[in-house]
Amino acid sequence: MCCLTFTLIIVITSCNHNQNQNISGNRDIIIASKDFTEQDILGELIAQQIEATTNLKVKLKPRLGGSFICHEALIKGAIDGYIEYTGTAFTTILKQPVINDPKQVYQRLKQGYAQKFNLEVMEPLGFENTFAMIIRGEDGKKYNIKTLSEAAQYTPKWRGGFGYEFTEREDGFPGLAKTYNLRFRERPSSMSLDLIYRALTQGLVDMVAGSSTDGQISRLGLVVLEDDKKYFPPYEAVPIFRRETLKKYPQLSKGISQLAGKITADEMRQLNYLVEGELRDVKEVVSEFRKLKRF
Repeated sequence: MCCLTFTLIIVITSCNHNQNQNISGNRDIIIASKDFTEQDILGELIAQQIEATTNLKVKLKPRLGGSFICHEALIKGAIDGYIEYTGTAFTTILKQPVINDPKQVYQRLKQGYAQKFNLEVMEPLGFENTFAMIIRGEDGKKYNIKTLSEAAQYTPKWRGGFGYEFTEREDGFPGLAKTYNLRFRERPSSMSLDLIYRALTQGLVDMVAGSSTDGQISRLGLVVLEDDKKYFPPYEAVPIFRRETLKKYPQLSKGISQLAGKITADEMRQLNYLVEGELRDVKEVVSEFRKLKRF
């Protein structure tokens, strides 16, 4: 009986191993995305671009997590690439002080990632997705608020609601609060990025940290407060890939580089709206966009 059991274990293990090999053989590249709609779209865009311009197959890992999780997965080889934002990578991963010059941030990021992590920071896609401090439209009109400096006098009576990363990041709320002397009536709530606009429109919070390319902003009549003290660094969207992967599949670089500088902030905002506002399928939206842009 013991021998039979041992034999069955070997057979099952062997079958599972072969099955895993088959699964692995069905894809060449693993592309991850962070945990919000824009990243779903960008992950799908990179995947479709790779499959359209090479003979490689792509497996998607959507909503893998925040920057730290995706970066760690990239270093360990669990994924081959994902889209990051330059300011995020520069300040939170490389732990460098904020710089406002986009070209300088990109060059230093590219050099730092190559030397420290053996990762390739590819050319920016063309748009920037910076943090946006957002309030309800009616509050903007009521108090005649347009800038963060103007809002600071009202925040002691307000409640804040921010994504988990924003409350902890070096370029997030702690530094922003010091720069503008922002004080809320209670400790700001940490919440999923999927919930911040619902919380804002329902009056559960009065200010949220969103993204400048969010499709919900214009649809819900919200107000983006001007960062008049230029606190936030540039956040250009860039593909980041393992250099080992690019060396193994040299055709990858050519296909992905065709996207460089081709997506505007308005286009990204519209793509976000189609998925979030009109509940369109991400694959379908990306496919139509690629045809329109002739990638």
